Amino acid sequence: MSTFDLSGYLSRNRNLVDAALLNVFHELDQHRELVRAMTHSLMAGGKRVRPALALATAGALGADPRIALPASCAIEMIHTYSLIHDDLPAMDDDDLRRGMPTCHKQFSEATAILAGDGLLTHAFHILAAPGSCFDIYPDTDTRLILVEKISAAAGINGMVEGQMLDMQAENNPEDLPLDRPGALAHLKKIHRHKTGAMIEVSVASGAISAGADKDALNALGTYAENIGLAFQVMDDILNVEGDPKVMGKAAGSDALRDKLTFPAILGLEESKVFSKQLVADALTALDSYSEKEFKKNSEPLRAIAGYIINRNR
Repeated sequence: MSTFDLSGYLSRNRNLVDAALLNVFHELDQHRELVRAMTHSLMAGGKRVRPALALATAGALGADPRIALPASCAIEMIHTYSLIHDDLPAMDDDDLRRGMPTCHKQFSEATAILAGDGLLTHAFHILAAPGSCFDIYPDTDTRLILVEKISAAAGINGMVEGQMLDMQAENNPEDLPLDRPGALAHLKKIHRHKTGAMIEVSVASGAISAGADKDALNALGTYAENIGLAFQVMDDILNVEGDPKVMGKAAGSDALRDKLTFPAILGLEESKVFSKQLVADALTALDSYSEKEFKKNSEPLRAIAGYIINRNR
């Protein structure tokens, strides 16, 4: 039985990422409302799962995990931008995020939009010019690959498209497939884009930063694809039965808006079974990579996969 301390591992990585993000923002004038709005949402105490995946992947491949820190910070900034925009009245219209007022509630809708824009663009700035913020970072060619991969995952064929598909499903339910297999396939498509793409690129960024070979990239890609979908299935489950005080946001909002979710299609118990199968498939993918040190070094990745379906927020 594993004695790996995931809580301690995630806490150390969260502290590492938070310190790096603060270093990035130390260069900016904190008196500016735009910077304060960006910082309000970015430093509101998120789980930092995506950065942890990037750092864990680099470490699993035998590299110094800090080589993935620029990509980790960029991904967290992009993730936070997406949350700021998701929470806007025109999208999900949420008042709380990470237990704090959402950006548009704390400031204004216009400031929140610009704060999201600022986080997105500055993410690519630190990838392109990491020297002033990070002690170690990938070479120029590798960083160009990271920019390509992360921008694709975040953009019109990734997260943004997923958000669009999700919005269309909510606003035009009459256009959705009526049969269960069709509805399930469409929901998987939404979330492989909306949630999965950024989780997949987190793992890929750690691997690319560490100089992974093709076999490692393939195994890790399958792992990431499965945990990315499992993450969203669990989010849908928590929206049904989670504790708002623990989650830091309201529960039950999906049902109130009659959103297309995994529990709505599969039922709550079958959704839980599905999430566990996705994690089992992810672990099988890790086992398929035979490099001898990888099994020992990849324990954090295995533990994070389990955490995804056992979390309460």
